Amino acid sequence: MTELKTARLHLTPPQPQDFADLKKLWAGEDITRFITGRPLSGEEVWLRLLRDIGHWASLGHGNWCIKLQNGTLIGSVGLFDYKREMTPPFTDIEVGWGMDPVYQGQGLAHEALSAVLDHADEKLALSRTVCMISAENLASIRLAQKAGFTFYGDGHYKVGVVGLYERLRPGG
Repeated sequence: MTELKTARLHLTPPQPQDFADLKKLWAGEDITRFITGRPLSGEEVWLRLLRDIGHWASLGHGNWCIKLQNGTLIGSVGLFDYKREMTPPFTDIEVGWGMDPVYQGQGLAHEALSAVLDHADEKLALSRTVCMISAENLASIRLAQKAGFTFYGDGHYKVGVVGLYERLRPGG
Protein backbone atom coordinates (compact mmCIF):
# COMPACT_ATOMS: atom_id res chain seq x y z
CA MET A 1 0.00 0.00 0.00
CA THR A 2 1.28 3.38 -1.04
CA GLU A 3 1.79 6.30 1.30
CA LEU A 4 2.13 9.80 -0.12
CA LYS A 5 3.76 12.83 1.49
CA THR A 6 3.45 16.50 0.67
CA ALA A 7 4.86 19.61 2.31
CA ARG A 8 2.12 19.60 4.96
CA LEU A 9 0.38 16.24 4.68
CA HIS A 10 0.86 12.51 5.06
CA LEU A 11 -1.61 10.39 3.07
CA THR A 12 -1.95 6.85 4.38
CA PRO A 13 -4.17 3.95 3.31
CA PRO A 14 -6.82 3.50 6.03
CA GLN A 15 -6.16 1.02 8.81
CA PRO A 16 -8.37 -0.29 11.63
CA GLN A 17 -6.61 2.04 14.07
CA ASP A 18 -8.02 5.00 12.07
CA PHE A 19 -11.59 4.01 12.98
CA ALA A 20 -12.10 6.41 15.90
CA ASP A 21 -10.85 9.39 13.88
CA LEU A 22 -12.87 8.39 10.82
CA LYS A 23 -15.98 7.91 12.96
CA LYS A 24 -15.58 11.45 14.30
CA LEU A 25 -14.95 12.84 10.79
CA TRP A 26 -17.96 11.17 9.13
CA ALA A 27 -20.30 12.05 12.00
CA GLY A 28 -20.12 15.71 10.99
CA GLU A 29 -23.02 17.15 9.01
CA ASP A 30 -20.78 19.67 7.27
CA ILE A 31 -18.61 16.98 5.65
CA THR A 32 -21.43 14.55 4.84
CA ARG A 33 -24.04 17.00 3.53
CA PHE A 34 -23.01 16.65 -0.13
CA ILE A 35 -21.57 13.12 0.05
CA THR A 36 -24.13 11.01 1.88
CA GLY A 37 -26.71 13.63 2.78
CA ARG A 38 -26.49 12.78 6.49
CA PRO A 39 -23.95 11.94 9.19
CA LEU A 40 -22.80 8.33 9.23
CA SER A 41 -23.22 5.95 12.14
CA GLY A 42 -20.25 4.16 13.62
CA GLU A 43 -21.40 0.96 11.93
CA GLU A 44 -21.50 2.66 8.53
CA VAL A 45 -18.02 4.14 9.05
CA TRP A 46 -16.68 0.72 10.04
CA LEU A 47 -18.12 -0.82 6.85
CA ARG A 48 -16.61 2.02 4.77
CA LEU A 49 -13.26 1.43 6.46
CA LEU A 50 -13.39 -2.30 5.69
CA ARG A 51 -14.43 -1.53 2.10
CA ASP A 52 -11.46 0.80 1.71
CA ILE A 53 -9.00 -1.69 3.21
CA GLY A 54 -10.37 -4.37 0.86
CA HIS A 55 -10.11 -2.01 -2.10
CA TRP A 56 -6.38 -1.57 -1.45
CA ALA A 57 -5.88 -5.32 -0.95
CA SER A 58 -7.78 -6.24 -4.12
CA LEU A 59 -6.91 -3.44 -6.54
CA GLY A 60 -3.72 -1.83 -5.22
CA HIS A 61 -5.27 1.62 -4.83
CA GLY A 62 -8.10 3.23 -2.92
CA ASN A 63 -8.79 5.94 -0.39
CA TRP A 64 -6.09 7.57 1.68
CA CYS A 65 -6.58 9.17 5.07
CA ILE A 66 -5.42 12.78 4.87
CA LYS A 67 -3.33 13.50 7.95
CA LEU A 68 -1.38 16.52 9.03
CA GLN A 69 2.31 15.86 9.68
CA ASN A 70 1.45 15.56 13.40
CA GLY A 71 -0.91 12.64 12.63
CA THR A 72 -4.24 14.48 12.94
CA LEU A 73 -6.73 12.93 10.49
CA ILE A 74 -8.49 15.73 8.60
CA GLY A 75 -10.07 14.05 5.59
CA SER A 76 -10.08 11.42 2.90
CA VAL A 77 -9.05 11.36 -0.75
CA GLY A 78 -8.79 8.48 -3.15
CA LEU A 79 -8.84 6.59 -6.42
CA PHE A 80 -11.44 3.86 -6.50
CA ASP A 81 -13.95 1.76 -8.41
CA TYR A 82 -17.08 1.30 -6.30
CA LYS A 83 -19.13 -0.20 -9.16
CA ARG A 84 -21.71 2.51 -8.60
CA GLU A 85 -25.15 1.82 -10.00
CA MET A 86 -25.57 5.11 -11.79
CA THR A 87 -26.53 6.47 -15.19
CA PRO A 88 -24.36 6.85 -17.13
CA PRO A 89 -21.96 4.44 -15.44
CA PHE A 90 -18.38 5.41 -14.74
CA THR A 91 -15.99 3.60 -17.06
CA ASP A 92 -12.82 4.98 -15.48
CA ILE A 93 -11.34 5.20 -12.00
CA GLU A 94 -13.24 7.60 -9.77
CA VAL A 95 -11.60 10.26 -7.64
CA GLY A 96 -13.24 11.42 -4.43
CA TRP A 97 -12.43 13.59 -1.44
CA GLY A 98 -13.84 14.96 1.79
CA MET A 99 -12.23 17.38 4.23
CA ASP A 100 -13.09 18.36 7.77
CA PRO A 101 -14.54 21.88 7.41
CA VAL A 102 -12.18 23.16 10.11
CA TYR A 103 -9.33 22.62 7.63
CA GLN A 104 -11.04 23.90 4.50
CA GLY A 105 -9.88 27.08 2.82
CA GLN A 106 -6.19 26.44 3.54
CA GLY A 107 -5.25 24.70 0.30
CA LEU A 108 -4.93 21.34 2.06
CA ALA A 109 -7.57 19.57 -0.04
CA HIS A 110 -5.87 20.77 -3.22
CA GLU A 111 -2.50 19.64 -1.88
CA ALA A 112 -3.87 16.17 -1.10
CA LEU A 113 -5.78 15.86 -4.37
CA SER A 114 -2.74 16.99 -6.37
CA ALA A 115 -0.60 14.30 -4.72
CA VAL A 116 -3.17 11.64 -5.57
CA LEU A 117 -3.53 12.81 -9.18
CA ASP A 118 0.26 12.90 -9.59
CA HIS A 119 0.31 9.31 -8.34
CA ALA A 120 -2.49 8.39 -10.78
CA ASP A 121 -0.56 9.98 -13.65
CA GLU A 122 2.92 8.68 -12.84
CA LYS A 123 2.47 5.32 -11.11
CA LEU A 124 -0.88 4.07 -12.41
CA ALA A 125 -0.74 5.75 -15.84
CA LEU A 126 -4.46 6.44 -15.73
CA SER A 127 -5.39 8.29 -18.90
CA ARG A 128 -8.69 9.55 -17.46
CA THR A 129 -10.20 9.93 -14.01
CA VAL A 130 -13.77 10.93 -13.17
CA CYS A 131 -15.73 12.30 -10.25
CA MET A 132 -19.28 13.25 -9.39
CA ILE A 133 -20.21 16.36 -7.45
CA SER A 134 -23.51 17.75 -6.26
CA ALA A 135 -24.33 21.00 -8.06
CA GLU A 136 -24.74 22.70 -4.66
CA ASN A 137 -21.20 21.77 -3.59
CA LEU A 138 -19.51 24.83 -5.04
CA ALA A 139 -16.29 24.38 -3.04
CA SER A 140 -15.76 20.88 -4.47
CA ILE A 141 -16.57 22.05 -7.97
CA ARG A 142 -13.94 24.79 -7.65
CA LEU A 143 -11.41 22.27 -6.29
CA ALA A 144 -12.13 19.85 -9.14
CA GLN A 145 -11.72 22.59 -11.73
CA LYS A 146 -8.48 23.79 -10.12
CA ALA A 147 -7.20 20.19 -10.32
CA GLY A 148 -8.01 19.98 -14.03
CA PHE A 149 -11.45 18.36 -14.06
CA THR A 150 -14.05 19.59 -16.53
CA PHE A 151 -17.79 19.07 -16.50
CA TYR A 152 -19.02 16.57 -19.10
CA GLY A 153 -22.66 16.05 -18.17
CA ASP A 154 -25.24 15.19 -15.57
CA GLY A 155 -25.65 11.77 -14.05
CA HIS A 156 -28.24 10.07 -11.92
CA TYR A 157 -27.05 8.44 -8.71
CA LYS A 158 -29.35 7.08 -6.03
CA VAL A 159 -32.10 9.68 -5.69
CA GLY A 160 -30.59 12.67 -7.39
CA VAL A 161 -28.75 14.35 -10.21
CA VAL A 162 -24.99 14.83 -9.89
CA GLY A 163 -22.53 16.67 -12.06
CA LEU A 164 -20.01 14.44 -13.82
CA TYR A 165 -16.45 15.65 -14.26
CA GLU A 166 -13.44 14.20 -16.02
CA ARG A 167 -9.71 14.82 -16.00
CA LEU A 168 -7.43 13.64 -18.76
CA ARG A 169 -3.84 12.85 -17.88
CA PRO A 170 -1.63 15.74 -18.99
CA GLY A 171 0.27 14.76 -22.13
CA GLY A 172 -1.56 11.43 -22.16
